[in-house]
Amino acid sequence: MSYVLAFLSVFLSPSNKYSLTVEVKNVPNNKGTVYVGLFRPQDEWPTYGKQFKGKVVSAVKGKTMVTFTGLSSGKYALAVYHDENKNNKLDKNLVGMPTEIYGFSNNARATFSAPEFSDAQITLTKSMTHSILLK
Repeated sequence: MSYVLAFLSVFLSPSNKYSLTVEVKNVPNNKGTVYVGLFRPQDEWPTYGKQFKGKVVSAVKGKTMVTFTGLSSGKYALAVYHDENKNNKLDKNLVGMPTEIYGFSNNARATFSAPEFSDAQITLTKSMTHSILLK
């Protein structure tokens, strides 16, 4: 009987691995792609290519969904942009201001730079969905 209980406990115990679904809202059209970067505190926030995990998906007008799986509990932040012209970068004007729409977790914003990681930080303790509004 104790073998059966030990066997069942392996399959019934929580794995502490979660999923994070990102709901990217305000996508203006179906052109291009949406880049979603998932960062931890030790990653180079918010540089795409320096993130913990990243996904690039086709843009879906209105709302684009992306899911990260197999995540441990912890602190994360998200940076998202709509690469409408599919040139694999966030376009900027001559003074360095983005010309493509973007957003961060908690809809965090800063005036002349990206927000601090702490302002965009979310804590993952269970599987969840997090919405980001592109502007």
